Amino acid sequence: MRKFVAISAAAIVTLGVGGTYLWTVINEPARQFEACSGSQVAGGAIGGPFTLVDETGATVTDTEVISGPTLIYFGYTFCPDVCPTDVSRNAIATEILEEQGHIVSPVFISVDPKRDTPERLAEFTDFMHPRMVGLSGSPEQVAAAAKEYRTVYTIHDDEDPEFYLVDHMTFTYLTLPEFGVVDFFRRDATPENVAARTSCFINAL
Repeated sequence: MRKFVAISAAAIVTLGVGGTYLWTVINEPARQFEACSGSQVAGGAIGGPFTLVDETGATVTDTEVISGPTLIYFGYTFCPDVCPTDVSRNAIATEILEEQGHIVSPVFISVDPKRDTPERLAEFTDFMHPRMVGLSGSPEQVAAAAKEYRTVYTIHDDEDPEFYLVDHMTFTYLTLPEFGVVDFFRRDATPENVAARTSCFINAL
């Protein structure tokens, strides 16, 4: 069994600072989405082009991945508790939306490319949801994608080269191909809340 350790206090600080930072770069929502947004994100303020490697080993771009409504989460598969909880929440929300007739793609972008190989990502995403897409890439590719989404992370591999933690922000980004990121969900959002707000955006298109 792999050794898991509790998430560090530094991660909590990172999340708090990250949340404050994210609020400083958002704009007013597009008029057609005014009734839906819970975070005042406007298309184009957050998110942008990226080139990453998917769980099959293929190089993909953002336009290939985000072909419809997409829930994007940055994390890592060795995360002891936060990531599995958040990603599971997104998977449940995806199922709720599918029951309503909305097909939404859940995407997991790893910020731990050293350990999260395509094979490892496939195991993780297949367990979470059959349509979940796992992405990673070179450290440079991952850093570039994270920068586009205004998300930050710190890899503590200098402390333990095998069982290290990664501090990271924990927002889930609702992204629409035509608009970019239109909303984001914090950790306290329930599957029902994520589904309801996402459905609102889809119906407003």
